[in-house]
Amino acid sequence: MTTPLQPQKPFGVHRTRVEWIDTDAGGIYHNSTVVRFVEAAEASLMDEVGLHGYFPVAPRVHYEVDFESPLFFGQEVYTVVELTRIGTASMTFTFEVWGEEFRGRPRRRAARGRYVTAHSDRNHRSGATSTPWPEEWITALRRPARSREARPPR
Repeated sequence: MTTPLQPQKPFGVHRTRVEWIDTDAGGIYHNSTVVRFVEAAEASLMDEVGLHGYFPVAPRVHYEVDFESPLFFGQEVYTVVELTRIGTASMTFTFEVWGEEFRGRPRRRAARGRYVTAHSDRNHRSGATSTPWPEEWITALRRPARSREARPPR
């Protein structure tokens, strides 16, 4: 069962830059850095709607990424995560990671993908089991945004 969302789907944004720890010896980012950028954007979304207890009970159960261009040490990065579906006990998100203009290189999309989280009951003694999302969380995600940052053109 899918719960309908508002016309503008909830989204979160994270702006940062590629740090040395994010790169290989050549100064090009590790693919795993995308996950950190995406989770930071997801955290901004959940903070925006007031779901501070989300992460301990929302493990990722599926993740896919298409890597399209490199990011470089020192490059500014813009990441946006959009909630595209709320199921009974899972949520689907899409994301894009953009490298801003850098040393003569134009702004480019570095990665895009989707992932699914499931609502867990936090009792992991007998394995993780999914449970329905709390109704107040669904309500919070459907509420109009207060002052979300506009996304740059794609």
